[in-house]
Amino acid sequence: MARNEKQVRIYSALEAARICGVVNQTAINWIKNGHLKAFQTPGGQYRVYEEDLVSFLTSRGMRVPADLTTGEELQPDRDLVLIVDDDPQINTLLMRFLLKKNPTRRILQAFDGFEAGRLISDRRPEAVILDIGLPGLDGHKLCRRIKQDIGLARPVIVAISGLDQGVDGAVIIEEGADAFFAKPLDLEQLEARLRELVSVRRGGGG
Repeated sequence: MARNEKQVRIYSALEAARICGVVNQTAINWIKNGHLKAFQTPGGQYRVYEEDLVSFLTSRGMRVPADLTTGEELQPDRDLVLIVDDDPQINTLLMRFLLKKNPTRRILQAFDGFEAGRLISDRRPEAVILDIGLPGLDGHKLCRRIKQDIGLARPVIVAISGLDQGVDGAVIIEEGADAFFAKPLDLEQLEARLRELVSVRRGGGG
């Protein structure tokens, strides 16, 4: 995704550390460990794009200073779908079915909420198929985080669950999911609804 060079702001590791309320070395460690996305200058100094700093702060539940929010809506990565389900068989089944229905799609897979959060922040998928009953960070918390984070480009969220379907379905919709499907899944209906929601998200452009 091309960045708007007239609008973008870039921070040094020290500036990012101050915004996060930590010492410089902590921010550098976050960068080296892949938690905070950054790039290096020819001189070897770390630099952080504003949108990546905002995503990091939000994913950690840290306060985002008002002057970091530019008001510009980020765009998702077109045709990139993240499947989040801790059952490898269901996850892979969904992946294969979605690719069969539309080979132009690109699929990411995550098997717990924390892994999903990192992928959403780093890759900004256009749509997320989200199992509610996840280990670690559950689907409810992850859904709320996705919808509240201005740096995640508002992906379409299709929630799925095999437990407490009536309760989970109603709650997850209130938390921001765009659709809900109970397990066992009707893959044809799920894919059709996903395609419809993505089209609406794009403004009807398909």
